[in-house]
Amino acid sequence: MDLNLGGKVVIVTGGAAGIGRATVEAFEREGATVVSWDVTSDPRVDVTSRESVEAAAADVIAKHGRIDVLVNNAGIVRDSQLVKWKDGAIASLMDDATFDAVIAVNLKGVFLCTRAVVPHMIASGSGSILNASSIVGLYGNFGQTNYAATKAGVISFTQTWARELGKFGIRVNAVAPGFIATEMVKAMPQKVLDSMAARTPLQKLGEPADIANAYVWLASDAAKFVHGTVLSVDGGLVLGT
Repeated sequence: MDLNLGGKVVIVTGGAAGIGRATVEAFEREGATVVSWDVTSDPRVDVTSRESVEAAAADVIAKHGRIDVLVNNAGIVRDSQLVKWKDGAIASLMDDATFDAVIAVNLKGVFLCTRAVVPHMIASGSGSILNASSIVGLYGNFGQTNYAATKAGVISFTQTWARELGKFGIRVNAVAPGFIATEMVKAMPQKVLDSMAARTPLQKLGEPADIANAYVWLASDAAKFVHGTVLSVDGGLVLGT
């Protein structure tokens, strides 16, 4: 199977760790030139800032002359119940700052990065946009009003942009991971990890490489007629809900 990624220029947001880092490495193994946009990298790219994102896109064009793939992977989690009720009274609420922070990175960040990159793809007549959704964007999750909303929004972005950009040769798809054994997840108590695995029909957690490989495939010529889809990479978790 010819993935035909040699010489392609790929941007991965949130590429410094976890799924993002695995995605950078997976594209590099296929011969692509990969640029990581991350708040911890040098140069620092803040996906919530129009100025930061547009400057970073211009820099990629100046250095490499093209952008073939954008993986909108950057995301954060700030969990809280909408209203926590205890002993007949409000114990806590999801505050504005908690809601706004997740919306800014997970939703507006995807919008800003895609808007900055798409004109360059249109000019070249091809491209692939890959968006990080989540299974919680498909069915919600307790304590994740903000996060689930952004991941559902990313699905709507994907479907809308697929309609708008297909005529320019730009394919747009999303990946919806299930429970993935990133370093952050693996630091959780073992009983929590066991519970995650038990809820998954394959009875195990995924690895960051499982998501990275999905991105690589979707960006490749092997998936040249896959457009506007949401690929669940979750060990069958959606089936088990």
